Amino acid sequence: MAEPVALVIDPLEAHLLWADALRVGLVVPVSGVLGLLGPCAINCAVLAAAEINEAGGLLGRPVELVLVDGGRPPREVAREVAGLVHAGAVQGLVGTHASDVRAAIERALGGAAPLVYTPPYEGGVRHPGVYFLGEPASRQVGPGLDWLVEHRRARRWFLLGNDYVWPRLVHASARRHLRRRSATVVGERLLPSGTRAFGPLIEELAAARPDAVLLNLIGSDLVAFNRAFRAGGLDCARLCGALEEHGLLAIGGDVSGELYAAMGYFGSLATDANLALAERYTRRFGSAAPLLNGHGHGCYEGVLMLAALIRRAGSTAVPASEAVADGTSIIGGRGRLTLHDRHARQRVYVGRADGLDFDVVTSM
Repeated sequence: MAEPVALVIDPLEAHLLWADALRVGLVVPVSGVLGLLGPCAINCAVLAAAEINEAGGLLGRPVELVLVDGGRPPREVAREVAGLVHAGAVQGLVGTHASDVRAAIERALGGAAPLVYTPPYEGGVRHPGVYFLGEPASRQVGPGLDWLVEHRRARRWFLLGNDYVWPRLVHASARRHLRRRSATVVGERLLPSGTRAFGPLIEELAAARPDAVLLNLIGSDLVAFNRAFRAGGLDCARLCGALEEHGLLAIGGDVSGELYAAMGYFGSLATDANLALAERYTRRFGSAAPLLNGHGHGCYEGVLMLAALIRRAGSTAVPASEAVADGTSIIGGRGRLTLHDRHARQRVYVGRADGLDFDVVTSM
C-alpha cells in the first residue's frame, strides 16, 4: 500500500500548524451543486500524493494536502485560497471546481503560486502560473455534436446550461460548430444554480421539438434535470458536457440509448494505464469507494502535474515553473499528458450511457 498522506481538512489548521511538508491546496467542492464530485476527487488526490511520497516526496519533503471547499461562492473561495498562499501555508494548488471560482482565484492570487486546473473549461486567456488539463470548449463539444448529427440525424438542437462563464462559451462554440454542419439551434436557456422547477422548461422543450439537447448543467442541477426529463416522457438525445459516473448513478442510470457525455476520461477506458490505476485505487480505498470518474481522475492528474512542474523547476515559484512548463509530462489513466502553452491537449471521448456505465462510441 502507498505511504500515508496527511489531509488537512480545516484550512485554519494549515495557518496554525507548522509542517515540514510541502503543502498543496486541494480546491474541490464538498458542498453546493457540485458537492457530489468531492469524495472521488479527494480520494484521487490522496492516491497521487501517496505515490509521490512513496517515491521520495517533492524537493526532499513529503507532500500534504490542504482541503478547501470549492463549492462556495467564488469570492469566498478565492479569499481563503489567497490567504493560505500569501501566508505560506500552501505552496501550490490543484483545482477541480467551476470556472467562475477559478477566475476569482486567479485574480486573487496574481500569479503568487502555481495552479493546475483540471476540469473542462471555456478556453481563452491563459495567465502565468495557471495550467489547464481539461478540454477547452472548442474541442470538447465537437466530437459529440458530429456523432449525433451523423448517427442520430440530430439537426435541431436546444442548448441548456447553468448561467455562468463555462456554459455560455460552450454554447457559443456549439452554435458555430452546428452552423458549419447546417444544423439549427431551436432554443437556448441558461438557468441559475439550484433550479428545480423544471416543469415549464420541459414544456418548452416539448414545443421546440429538438432532435437533441446539449446539456451544460453541472452537478446536482444536471441530475435533477435528467430526472425531470425522464419523468416528462421526452425522448430526444441528450449530450452532456459534465456528466460522469457519479452523476449517472444519481440519475438512476439510463437505458434509453440516447444519453451521452463528452469527457476526457471515463472509468471504463480499457487502457493498460487505466486498468493499473483502477487496481491501485481499489486496493487503497476498497471496492465500495466512489467510482473513478473524469473529475476525480482530473485531481489525480492535477497533483501529479503540479509535482512534475515543481520537481522540474526545482522550486515552487511561478517564474520557475513557467520556465520549464512546456514539455512537462505525466502518465495518468488516459496515458501520457504533456503541457504546451500551459495546456494539455488530449483525446475527447463520447460515451453513451448503458445502465450505470458508459460505452465509448467515438473519440477524437
